[in-house]
Amino acid sequence: MITYLTEKIEFPEVDKATKEGLLAMGGDLSVERLIYAYSKGIFPWFENKEPLLWWSPDPRSVLFPEDLKISKSMAKLLERKAFNITYNRAFNDVIGNCSKINRKDQLGTWITQEMITAYTNLFNLGFAKSVEVWQNNDLVGGLYGIDLGNGVFCGESMFTKVSNASKYGFISMVTQQNYKLIDCQLHTNHLESLGAKDIPRSEFLKYLV
Repeated sequence: MITYLTEKIEFPEVDKATKEGLLAMGGDLSVERLIYAYSKGIFPWFENKEPLLWWSPDPRSVLFPEDLKISKSMAKLLERKAFNITYNRAFNDVIGNCSKINRKDQLGTWITQEMITAYTNLFNLGFAKSVEVWQNNDLVGGLYGIDLGNGVFCGESMFTKVSNASKYGFISMVTQQNYKLIDCQLHTNHLESLGAKDIPRSEFLKYLV
């Protein structure tokens, strides 16, 4: 049975999640609740006009930096510095572009205005980070996620306007930012091609301490 959250900032134990990883419904997207959720391996994910849904999937898709796979074509782009990378310089533009991307098998964006406001609040407090990919002076790709200071980057979304731009930004972040683990949340073929793999949720949670 799915737990319905109240105003109190608490969640059921993650082993109460469904097979698909759904743990709870309701609550809010306050800074306090989001920080608490991510510290417990829980994240919100819901489409527009849906109730607020909280997830903790098992297994968990993660990328260990030492497992990063860089194709020959990407290595050439990195070698010639095909794009410029900045960090936390254009968070609003990154999350705004991510919210406009059409995604396979999704009827609408899950990055609603409510989500944008919530994660912007986290960014202003230093808990959300962005990676910007520039070509000349144009923002052509990027990604954002949560960093609670525990060495884990919880990736949320990425976008690209130019081929390989978001991948370039992701690889740059993994190789430059000294994270011990990138939380990819759910398996995708794209992230698997970069070296992500599934690990048991119980193992993932150990990295959050």
